[in-house]
Amino acid sequence: MKDSEIIDFYWNKDSKAISASVEQYGAYCFSIANGILDDARDSEECVNDTWLRAWNAIPPTRPTVLKVFFAKITRHLSFDRYKARRSLKRGGGETVLVLEELAECIAGETDVEGQVNAKELGEVINQFVASLSEREKNLFIRRYFFSEPIKVIADRYDTSENYVNVTLSRVRRRLRGHLSKEGYFDE
Repeated sequence: MKDSEIIDFYWNKDSKAISASVEQYGAYCFSIANGILDDARDSEECVNDTWLRAWNAIPPTRPTVLKVFFAKITRHLSFDRYKARRSLKRGGGETVLVLEELAECIAGETDVEGQVNAKELGEVINQFVASLSEREKNLFIRRYFFSEPIKVIADRYDTSENYVNVTLSRVRRRLRGHLSKEGYFDE
């Protein structure tokens, strides 16, 4: 089924939208959620919440790329659930490592000005990622969007864990420099 048909189902509030979304993107969204949460039950709940959030967002929003629209919703819900779960109990896991790695690049401001600039910051980071080589971009997205473990990334690209770690470290250093140049981070 075409994405435009699924979007039309949502737009017309036709219940076929949910079943079509599950069939087309259920496994994809589950892999995103599970990469963050590492818990099948919580991941499944986030995926189900994704369809509800999409149902409430369409209309007025008309996504241009449905897969990305669902991915963003799923990631947001998964990180919210992760934060809620973490506040109840302190724990480890891949998500903690991913957030710690990125912490060196992004200033952790919680003031109003920092929140207002969040969208602009996202655009600056997207521009930076677009400037990376295909290999660096794939490693960066696998690690920091999908929260994949280093070993899984290394296996996927048939390379060593050390290579992935070194490449990501260099990319983070360049990201920090880029953000500093754009005025988002003081060096």
